[in-house]
Amino acid sequence: MEEKGFPAFGTGCASLLSRHLTRRVWEELKDLETGSGYTAADLIRSGVEQQESSVGVYAGDAESYDLFSPLLTPVVREYHGNAGPHPAPDYSLAHLPELSVSAARKIISTRVRVGRNLAGFPLGPAISPGQRREVEERIKAALTRLPEHLQGTYHPLPEMDPALRDDLIERHLLFKNEDRFLLSAGLMRDWPEARGLFLSHDEAFSVWVNEEDQLRIISLQKGGDVTEVFKRLADGVAALSSHLDFLTHPRLGSLTSCPTNLGTAMRASVHMKLKGLAEDEEALHKTANALGLQVRGIHGEHSEGRGGIYDISNRMRLGVTEAAALGHLIDGIARLALLDDEASAS
Repeated sequence: MEEKGFPAFGTGCASLLSRHLTRRVWEELKDLETGSGYTAADLIRSGVEQQESSVGVYAGDAESYDLFSPLLTPVVREYHGNAGPHPAPDYSLAHLPELSVSAARKIISTRVRVGRNLAGFPLGPAISPGQRREVEERIKAALTRLPEHLQGTYHPLPEMDPALRDDLIERHLLFKNEDRFLLSAGLMRDWPEARGLFLSHDEAFSVWVNEEDQLRIISLQKGGDVTEVFKRLADGVAALSSHLDFLTHPRLGSLTSCPTNLGTAMRASVHMKLKGLAEDEEALHKTANALGLQVRGIHGEHSEGRGGIYDISNRMRLGVTEAAALGHLIDGIARLALLDDEASAS
C-alpha cells in the first residue's frame, strides 16, 4: 500500500480489481465497514497480495455487494457481461440439446456443482470460528435428510485419516488448503476446523462444507452423460433447499464469496480429450473464450492441461438459468469436438 492506503499494482497486473479500483472509488470506500466488520481493505486483500489474480476481490457478507457496489458492480458487470437482474432457478431437462457423438467420445468425466451459503451468516472471508461451526452443524443435519439415492457419509476433515484424505484429493473428491488466492482472502482461517466432505455411497454426489463457499454441492460421474449428472445435482439442491435457507440477492441471485460465481453459482464442466487443439493452447483458449467457455487443466484453476486433456466449463452464471447455462456448455463442447477432429485430421 502507498502512504494514503491506495494499493499499488505492478505493471503486469491485469485483474478486474486493478482496472476498477480508482483513487476516487477508494476514497469513497476505504472507511466503510459492513455489519460483520468487513472492510474495503479486506475486500481487496487477495487481489493486492496475489497480483496474478484475474478478479481480485472476495465479498465478506451479503452487505458487501451493496456497501462496496461502486467497486463490485463494475467488476461483476465486466466479468459476467451484466450486473443482473438474475432469473428464477430452472433445472428443467426438456430443452437441453443432445450431445454430439464426437463430443461424447472425447469426454472422460462430467461434473456439475453449485455454490451456496446460508442466510443469516457472513460469507467465508468474514465468518467467525463459532459461526463456521454452527454452519457446519446445520448442514450436517440437512444432509441426514437427503433422498435415498443421494444418501452417504459425512467425513469431518479434522478426524479424517490421512490416507483417506490423500486418496480423495487424488480423485478430485476433496478440497485442499493450498490455494494462495483463498488464503489471502481469509477463506482458509482456522483450517481444518468445521470443514468436511459429504460423500454419497456411490460417490456420484458430494458436498464440500466450508471451503470457498459454505456448501459446494457436486454431482459427477465418468463419461459424458451430462443430463444425468445435471438431474442428480438438481435433486440434491432441491432436497437441501427444503431444509436450509440459502443466501440470495434480489438482483444477483445466489450470493457467493467470489463475484465470478454469482447468479446460478453453477459450474458445469467436462474433462475432455482435445489432442488436436492441444497443439496450440493459446488458440484453444481464444476459441473457448469466444464460445463463452473456460479452459483449465484437470487439476483446477491455474493448472495446465496434460496429455491433451482439459477441463472445459461454462463461463455464464449471472443473468441465465441453470438449464440455459448447461445447454450453452453442451453446444460449446460439441463445437470444440468438431474443431478438434478437424485439427487432428490436418
